[in-house]
Formats: sequence, structure tokens, C-alpha cells
Amino acid sequence: MDIPTTLKNIGAGASENRATIALTFLSVALTAAFLYLFYVRPAASLGPEQPIPFSHRVHAGDKAIACQFCHSYVGRSAFPGIPPVEKCLYCHNYIIAGHPEIQKEHQYFNTNTPTPWAKVTYLPEHVFFKHIRHIKKDVACAECHGAVERADRLDRRVFLMGFCIDCHQRRQAPIGCWLSCHN
Repeated sequence: MDIPTTLKNIGAGASENRATIALTFLSVALTAAFLYLFYVRPAASLGPEQPIPFSHRVHAGDKAIACQFCHSYVGRSAFPGIPPVEKCLYCHNYIIAGHPEIQKEHQYFNTNTPTPWAKVTYLPEHVFFKHIRHIKKDVACAECHGAVERADRLDRRVFLMGFCIDCHQRRQAPIGCWLSCHN
């Protein structure tokens, strides 16, 4: 058989089965859209997995532990401070101390190793952000970090200049970049 005859036969078969081909294509497209919308897209914004699955929903939500209890430097330093192992064990020496994930925390403590928490929020390198200024102005943590009390695993957050400027304009706060953020 020659190529033009073969193409003609394929075209004839396709026109006879047009409804079946369209239905198959539609099914594949709907399946791909479903998988993207319900699995790929939500996972893309999630922050990295942590060495110990930490739930802000349990700690900040259900137990209503204040952000500053764990992030104790936030009110007096440029950095909020990632909780040291000792801070976790302050409670977890008594609360679910035998849980396998808490045992990992004990292992970090016993080997004098900080928990290797993975970074979730990102600022450009040239920005010098001070949490303390915002705490003193009663800016709630959730205004920038979102409703962490509802999250088992935090979303990745990349803070760009437009986010900060919009907030400062809403609050009528100064926008003198070189004196406050870019020094």
C-alpha cells in the first residue's frame, strides 16, 4: 500500500468513529484537568517537607499557642527565630513523649543537633526586614503569613516588594525604602 491510500483509509476510519474519538479525547482532557487542579496545583504552593511533620494547625490553632512562644525572638530581633529543640521538648517531655516523631526530636536533643527545619518564607537578599517594627505596630502575624493556625503544612511564601508596598499604603505607613528595608 502507498502512503496516500493509507492516509485515506485512516481518515475514513476516523470520520466513522468521530464520536468515539471525541469522547476519548474529552475523557483524557477532563482527567488531566482533574489531576492538575486537585493534586498538582495545591502541592505546588506547599512549602518543603520538614524533618519532623510539624502542624501549625494543632499548635497555633487547636492548642492556641501564641506565635511568640515558639518564635521567641520575633519581638526583639530582626529574625523571628526557629524554635530550638529545647523549646519543643519543653512541652513534649510530658505530652506524647513516646510518639515516634517526638522521639526524633529527643534524638536531636541527645546528640546536641539542631532540628534541620527547612525554610518556608523567602525574602530577596537585599531586603532587611525587622519583625519587631511590625510587632510594635500591632500587625498580626496572619497579615503576612496567612492563617497558619489552619495549616498542617505551611504554604511557601515569597515576599516581593509589591506585597509590602500595598500593605504600607493600606495602613498609611511610611514607604521610605532606603531607611527601613534596603539598608
